[in-house]
Order: sequence, then structure tokens, then C-alpha cells
Amino acid sequence: MPFFSNILRVNSRFQRVVVQQAYQKRGFSSSVQCKVSFQQRHFLTLKDFSSEEVKSLLWVAADLKYRFKDRNERYTPLAGRSAGLIFEKRSTRTRVSTETGVALLGGHPCFLSPSDIHLGVNESSKDTAKVLSGLVDIVLARVYRHNNLEVLASEGSIPVVNGLSELYHPLQALADFLTLREHYRSLKGLTLAWVGDGNNIIHSLMMTAPKLGVNIRCATPKGYECDPTVYSDAVDLAEQHGTTMYCTTDPMDACKDADVLVTDTWISMGQEEEKNERLRAFQGYQITKKMAAVASPDWCFLHCLPRKPEEVDDEVFYSRQSLVWQEAENRKWTVMAVMLCLLKDHQPILDRPSF
Repeated sequence: MPFFSNILRVNSRFQRVVVQQAYQKRGFSSSVQCKVSFQQRHFLTLKDFSSEEVKSLLWVAADLKYRFKDRNERYTPLAGRSAGLIFEKRSTRTRVSTETGVALLGGHPCFLSPSDIHLGVNESSKDTAKVLSGLVDIVLARVYRHNNLEVLASEGSIPVVNGLSELYHPLQALADFLTLREHYRSLKGLTLAWVGDGNNIIHSLMMTAPKLGVNIRCATPKGYECDPTVYSDAVDLAEQHGTTMYCTTDPMDACKDADVLVTDTWISMGQEEEKNERLRAFQGYQITKKMAAVASPDWCFLHCLPRKPEEVDDEVFYSRQSLVWQEAENRKWTVMAVMLCLLKDHQPILDRPSF
């Protein structure tokens, strides 16, 4: 038996070395230790996280992906922990990634639909925060109003994660930058072109990109610009980190020499009555190969999904340059990283990636 046990240990070490070498070729090369602690913090907007903290979250996400997907490891650091998942809005990626992610980490996800919980209606958000603080260890909430998240965070005693609000969608931004780091190996110096509505997705990208050395060009129709306070904060971040940030109404101008082309729905949940008006306003904003022709030769495309054909044509959406499926999967690894880091310190076994 000792003989066979030694063989198994040697084989396990060999497999780890092989996978580690493959990851090193993709830019995971440093042996720096993770010294950032996120315990008991909230995750409402990436505006609240430093450059080093954002990179640490991406590192943990890459580490979890490596452990579960490449090593097929059983790793349950959240055993005995539970997560309350409040969903005022329907969801595919956020719900499935969070439920399966928490379960993989050994925790218990508890889904709360509008029929189970209605923030501020049957019970005040303040009271809900206090009740859930005694029942679960962490809350993820997908809400209409960002203020509801702030109330949950200020009145409760457990970490609160923004699963989407009208102002920010920070989990999506993390997944986007994990995808881009995997694709380009390094993020610094990339230029991201946003073509579409000035919504929660671009707001979160603006709060993150400068901290990773990424430039942003944002093309929106008149009347559909980014929130002015968010944009002002983004300009300040760009100045601090030596990147560029500007907005235009010309999609071709935004896409010129850009590395990454990004768009999202033009009609978010709650805006259905504005559909015809918005479709008229966004004429000329569909991402096409003509638009991509002015981008960098090595351009790629991102969309947080679900996608409508008027936002991007099939030729781009289903092209080899489209990273949307990888991007969707990475929602899982990034939400797992956030939930884990807010509940306990985690030391990755994967070497720190370059950014």
C-alpha cells in the first residue's frame, strides 16, 4: 500500500506541475503572496476598491477556476456558511453562477424571489437587513434601486454584494477583465470602446479600467450619456492612473484602434415602455464588421448577455473574435472569488498573474 500511495502522490505532483507550467505560459509567473484582506467589507461598487484589491480579486477568481476546472479539486472553505440571494429582477447568469458557485465552495445558497421578499414593501429594507443578518452569512442582491443595497449594507451586520443595480454591475466588470486578461495575458495599455447606452455596465467598467491600466472610449447617443457623477469619478481615476477616458456620440470614433469592442442591451428591465424611442435613438450604434474594421487588428468583442440582434450583428457576435461565452462562464469564478474573500482570507495556490 505505501508503494501505491507514493505513486499517487508523485502522479498528483506531476499533474500539478504540468498545469502550473501551462498557466505560467499564459502569464501566471510571479510567486507574490496575497496579503489583501476583504473580510466583512461590502461589494457595492468597484469604486471602493484600489488597484491592488481589484487585481487580488481577479487573482482569486483565476485561482478558483484553476482549482475546480483544471485540477477538479474538492475545495469547500464555505462549509457551514449560507448566502441569501435577493432577486428583484430575473436573471440567468447572476443566479446560476452564484447558486452553483456558493455550492461548489461548500456553502448553502438561499434564493429569494420577489414573491419571497419585496424590499421596502411588506417589510422595510432596514428591517430586512437586520433579519437576514441573523440568518445568513452574506447577502447578494439584484435590485432596481442602488439605494436598497446601501440600506442593506448600512443596517445589516454581514457583507452585501451588488448583483446588479441601476447604477452599477461590478460582478460583470470583474468577469470582463478576467476574460480580457486570459485573452491578452496583460491588461495594461489596452483600449476599450463602449458603444451603446450609458448604463450600469459601462459605469462599472469605468470604475475598474483605470486601475488596471486600461483606456476607455465611450460612444452614446445624446440623451443617453453616462451618469455625470460616475463619469466625473472615472475621469479622476484616469488621471490618477495615467489612462485616458473620454466620451463621444460617434461609434466609429470610439472604435478606432480599440482593442476591445463592448456593448450591452439598449433596453434594460423597467425600460420596456421606452423601446421604440430607444431603438430610434440608437440607430447606427449596432456593432458590425464595418465598425470592427477600424479597430485594432487583434480586436475582440464582449457582451454581458442576453444579446439582441440590433445591438451587434451575427457576423461579429458569432465570430472568432467574440469572447462572450468565456465571459459568461467567468461570471461564476468572479462571484465565487468575491463571496469567498468577503467571508474569509484566501491564499491562492496559483501564482499571481501579471496584469
